[in-house]
Amino acid sequence: MRDVLVTRWSEIGDKMVKLAEEFPEDRYDAHPVAAIRSFADQLRHVAFWNRYVQKTLRREEADGQANELSRASYPTKAKILKVLRTTFDDVAKELAGMNGSATNADADTMVSFIEHGGEHYGQLVVYARLAGVVPPASRV
Repeated sequence: MRDVLVTRWSEIGDKMVKLAEEFPEDRYDAHPVAAIRSFADQLRHVAFWNRYVQKTLRREEADGQANELSRASYPTKAKILKVLRTTFDDVAKELAGMNGSATNADADTMVSFIEHGGEHYGQLVVYARLAGVVPPASRV
């Protein structure tokens, strides 16, 4: 089960990072409509919750109130990409290293946040298509 969860987690992370790499930097802060997060905001949100997952797996206090990493700390495409990739990798390593100590609650957390990543990936695909980018995972 652990290996399946690590694989699925890594797959959504890879898809999201590849899409983020190809998305035009000059569109990172654009909003499709006023009340919707920008592409960059979406990625900072996902990275924030990935850190939350890592802390949860470590049995550390995890506070979700901020809901996304700060724009001030991650203002550029390069910084966002780095933290996004790092947070996906860190969770995969944390789960892979649990060696039988994972609980049903850990599995539930992973399934929930794999779904969370997939939901945001789906949103980001729309942003990409609006920017004229064919998502790497959609290419034949």
